[in-house]
Amino acid sequence: YRDRITSFRKTGNKKDKPLIQHSTDPLSTQVEMPMPQPLFDDRSMNLSEKEINDLFEKMMEDMNLNEERKAPLRGKDLSTKREMVVQYISATAKSGGLRNSKHECTLSSQEYVHELRSGISEDKLLICLESLRVSLTSNPVSWVNNFGHEGLGLLLDALDKLLDKKQPESIDKRNQHKLIQCLKAFMNNKYGLQRILGDERSLHLLARAIDPKQTSMMTEIVKILSAVCIIGEENILDKILAAMTIAAERNNKERFAPIVEGLENHEAQQLQVACMQLINALVTSPDDLDFRIHLRNEFLRCGLKKILPELKETEELDIQLKVFNENKEEDSIELSHRLDDIRAEMEYPFVYHLLSNMVKDTGSETYFLSILQHLLLIRNDYYIRPQYYKVIEECVSQVVLHRSGMDPDFGYRERLDVDFTHLIGSVGCVELLQFDEEFSARQEAQAESQKKEEKIKELEGQICNLKTQVRTRGDERSIHTHYSRLGGRDRSPTSSPTGGIGTPSSAASWHGQHAPSASTPATSRHRATPTTPSPVCGPPPPPPFPGAPGIPPPPMMAIPVIKLPYGLEAKKTYKPEVVMKRVNWSKIVPQEMAENCFWIKVKEEKFENQEFFEQLSLSFSSRTKVKNEVDETDARVTQFKKKAKELRILDAKTAQNLSIFLGSFRLPYEEIRDIVLEVDEGRLSESLIQNLIKNLPEQKELSALAELKNEYEDLCEPEQFGIVMSSVKLLRSRLNGILFKLTFEEQVNNIRPDIMNVTFACEEVKKSDSFSKLLEMVLLVGNYMNAGSRNAQTFGFNISFLCKLRDTKSADQNTTLLHFLAEKCDEKYPEILRFPEELQHVERASKVSAEILKSSLSTMERHIQRLENDIENFPKTDDEKDKFVEKLSISFSCFQYEKLSTMHKNMQKLYESLGSYYAFDPHVLCVEDFFGDLASFRTLFVEAVKDNHKKREMEEKIKRARLAKEKAEREKQERQQKKKQLIDMNKENETGVMDSLMEALQSGAAFRDRRKRTPRNDQVRDMPRAYTCLCVCTLMFFCMCVCVCHYTHTHTCTVPGALHYTFIVTLSFIRL
Repeated sequence: YRDRITSFRKTGNKKDKPLIQHSTDPLSTQVEMPMPQPLFDDRSMNLSEKEINDLFEKMMEDMNLNEERKAPLRGKDLSTKREMVVQYISATAKSGGLRNSKHECTLSSQEYVHELRSGISEDKLLICLESLRVSLTSNPVSWVNNFGHEGLGLLLDALDKLLDKKQPESIDKRNQHKLIQCLKAFMNNKYGLQRILGDERSLHLLARAIDPKQTSMMTEIVKILSAVCIIGEENILDKILAAMTIAAERNNKERFAPIVEGLENHEAQQLQVACMQLINALVTSPDDLDFRIHLRNEFLRCGLKKILPELKETEELDIQLKVFNENKEEDSIELSHRLDDIRAEMEYPFVYHLLSNMVKDTGSETYFLSILQHLLLIRNDYYIRPQYYKVIEECVSQVVLHRSGMDPDFGYRERLDVDFTHLIGSVGCVELLQFDEEFSARQEAQAESQKKEEKIKELEGQICNLKTQVRTRGDERSIHTHYSRLGGRDRSPTSSPTGGIGTPSSAASWHGQHAPSASTPATSRHRATPTTPSPVCGPPPPPPFPGAPGIPPPPMMAIPVIKLPYGLEAKKTYKPEVVMKRVNWSKIVPQEMAENCFWIKVKEEKFENQEFFEQLSLSFSSRTKVKNEVDETDARVTQFKKKAKELRILDAKTAQNLSIFLGSFRLPYEEIRDIVLEVDEGRLSESLIQNLIKNLPEQKELSALAELKNEYEDLCEPEQFGIVMSSVKLLRSRLNGILFKLTFEEQVNNIRPDIMNVTFACEEVKKSDSFSKLLEMVLLVGNYMNAGSRNAQTFGFNISFLCKLRDTKSADQNTTLLHFLAEKCDEKYPEILRFPEELQHVERASKVSAEILKSSLSTMERHIQRLENDIENFPKTDDEKDKFVEKLSISFSCFQYEKLSTMHKNMQKLYESLGSYYAFDPHVLCVEDFFGDLASFRTLFVEAVKDNHKKREMEEKIKRARLAKEKAEREKQERQQKKKQLIDMNKENETGVMDSLMEALQSGAAFRDRRKRTPRNDQVRDMPRAYTCLCVCTLMFFCMCVCVCHYTHTHTCTVPGALHYTFIVTLSFIRL
């Protein structure tokens, strides 16, 4: 054996070889000659049973047997063990394998050390490494131990030297492979594995040696790294990832790119299996979910996502793919459970602040802000907005919590596939609208029925009156005679002539003839007796003849002159030749000035001159006509010599308002008149009629303008418009009627919902069983608490008291009477908790003002009566365009108004009935106050229920956190124990380490129960997570633990449930 080893030495031979000295290794000494074989045989024959068993154990350890192989050998009888010990002693005596001295087994190992150190050629190095591999595999652990003191460093030096060659030859690649095999054999025991892990270079060189072009060597390296990854040593995963990262930086590649490239080699199936083993070992090792997902996504981004479907499944590869997919699905489920935990544990505003801090000053901040800004654009609709948020939430959940457990393709620019099938059946809003429409129809039908009943009662009353009149026929004749006398006396004045009236066609004379009809009361549509017309004034005097002097003004009374203070004199009156633009200032009257005021001493006359005024008029006239003439000076003179048209009838303010009105609508005057005459709904608008009513001159002014129709061209535009409109009969009444018609539907739509909401609310409050039970419970509690006081033994209480339940605090000041009642209802009477749902319309009814509602109906009634009166008294006309009577029939409004009136009366009756039901005066306690108290109590009760749930959840969180911490410790110990089943690093002389680890990797046993399966449903609450947060609070106390302590009210790390996962996300971003 020794001859074979020394045959590849460069110089010297066995006879003149000096003894090797190794001063650096205290365990290595000069080689001693082996003892004679008979001495061992004689000793072994005289060994006791205890000595035989001890030597037998020593023999099995030197044979590098694991516990599974040792177990059947230990069952042999004593004689068999003695024979095996004697045979083993005889076979190993020459090499000194069982000698107790530390200096007896160094010769062979030191020869290898010498040869590796001596710098032999590449060919002989290959022979040496092959022999060393066999020796490391076949020799006992003591031999490997002795070689490792110096040999491991020499092996790593040789590998480093070969990897540094830029253009390695074939022999160099074979030597690399042999070195990897030697390292693998060296690691196949506890001592060798610990030495490899203790040397920083070992993992770095193994990672550098990964070469997809050398499939056999890469297969060996990947298997070694996979086995090292699962041994359970502290920080071993970080060391492997650091080694792969450094190797990738040297080659300017992604750190996982060589592994994925090895999977692409479909001809090397063993390499594919080994690569999948390493991927599974790396991805399943971290306890942190975010780190597992990060590693998996890094592999997928390197090309694994595209390669997986192309892999040809074999028996060995199928095991690894199954492990990969199962762990991916479990991580996806755990991620979705985390969302449930966040929903249960964290609420607004904590979620928002945490999310804002996570993205602050990062590349995500801009996108986060954009998302929030887009949410602001959602239409503000009571029914639509929740549907928008529902769809957005579904999109976000499907993108973030992807079924595949991996990141989406961020380079994909097309539409994302989002499943909305489970949202299609959501028709709650549509059903609610249908219910409102059906209820509205029922209310209207009920109002119609009530109207018919009242009509029947009215007819029955008339029948009774007729019967009474038949019995008193004689009295009726006398009454009729008296009535005839009165009628004759009233009719006599009407037959007398009215006197001299000027032109009957003028608006003034028409107004004089029909003035009495304007004073007819609104209720004249059902009058039984004729009314006496009021005396008619004489007609106005005729206009003067052209060229005749105007009518002198009537003598006026002397106006007292107000003396100005401080010797002020009246300001000069200016008369510009053109209409100027106005300066909108606030005028200060002299009486408000002090004696030393600046305005007392002002002398503005010093700036007066004609040129200044001309330039001012040119620049700031209200209407400027530009003429293209050669001489600009002559144009200015001509412009100012031409006098502007002066107002004849209208005052300046009225004319200005009419000018603004005409300028805004820009319609010909005759077209506006025709629109009003024809009641053209296609061109009519509410704005047009409202502005016309607002800016229209008084009837007296219109009549005066009508007399100036022959001077039409000499009048200014507002007065011209007045002449055109003065030809429309009953103009203002006509406009009011048209405006009422245009706004009637809007008024109905404003009044009807208010009536319906109050009606709904009255019926709901009266019929709600859950609300009645709650009042009973409150009455019971109140009488009990008031025992012995003047308020004891109460039969009922005011509904407004319900809001005061919150003001009664408990003895420890930690809860209120309202929260107490809500808790008891939740525990024993859950049916009472339904009352907020049963009182849906109380909130809307609280915003209805009964006075405004009544006033709106009264106003509508007055408008209808006025319109009916105008139509009855409207004079006959031959103008075909005048369709006022035709289109403004009151039938369109009377029917709607009567329905609204009936619904309003029904609402009042219901509210009065409700007042009687709950013993309050409906005339004192108005609708908005009553339902306002109920709405406030409804909101407070719902909030109390939520507060109780939060308090209960908080208690459960603290309890779960304590249990989770204890469970986490137990499971951590269990995981460590399961790792020891693969390899016990604490047991001395553990052998077959790499063989056991690789067998576990190949069968998939290494990945079973390496971490707890993701619990389902309610078990997710008890996941072992609290212990992780201890590190979070320790590492980042100021930015993390403050939030934690806000939840737990303590400075310990009892974090409830899954709360710490959100913090882990932040740490993961920082770490990655």
